[in-house]
Amino acid sequence: MSPSRLVPVAHLADLALPVGDHGVMIGEDASGAAQLLALQRSVPYPIVLVGGLWTAQILAMRAAATGIRVAVETGRAPAWHALSVAGASGPHPITLHGVGDLPSLQPTPLSPALVVRDCGVHPPRATAAGPWQPVLTLLHHLGPAAPRLLRTAALVGLQRLSPAEADQAAAVLGLTARERAALPELPDGVTLWCAGPDRRRVTTPANDVETGLLGNPRRIG
Repeated sequence: MSPSRLVPVAHLADLALPVGDHGVMIGEDASGAAQLLALQRSVPYPIVLVGGLWTAQILAMRAAATGIRVAVETGRAPAWHALSVAGASGPHPITLHGVGDLPSLQPTPLSPALVVRDCGVHPPRATAAGPWQPVLTLLHHLGPAAPRLLRTAALVGLQRLSPAEADQAAAVLGLTARERAALPELPDGVTLWCAGPDRRRVTTPANDVETGLLGNPRRIG
């Protein structure tokens, strides 16, 4: 990440989003209606995102801006370094941890946490999501562990996939032929979110601060 994309700590207040008490803004649907993701839950909530680093980082930034502690378990800390540095002085910093080195976050209703696992397509098994601590697993592509992760997730986000991957995801999630056919054509920044039978195609626009730090939406990376 080039220095020109670092955001001064004084500007982090601009990341606050008017989402009320109902969740983190993940984007908007085709009609322009805001789509919110409730991350503060009293029950375990595992999430899988098959997509790009950009979207995972946007979700991490917005979760932190709403008062959620974010811990990132990753084998490529340099890709998350700018995000961590930008929020280091804030009340809810984004902390980085090596694969297998995630400490106990001891989440509570007054101090919820979000774990983001960026551990490649073969993520090792880890502590499951728990009350007040959802876990978001980022998969850039569908690997051998994907069917198990997709089946056990409460929420799955699918970004642009190859036709073969679209077939695999459709079989596991029970997507319609139309939904499956759309996956290889999804633009950057667009995610099909699946929670049981509910499907929502969401576009995630970035504000100026997010674009300055992370660049434009992209599927690869």
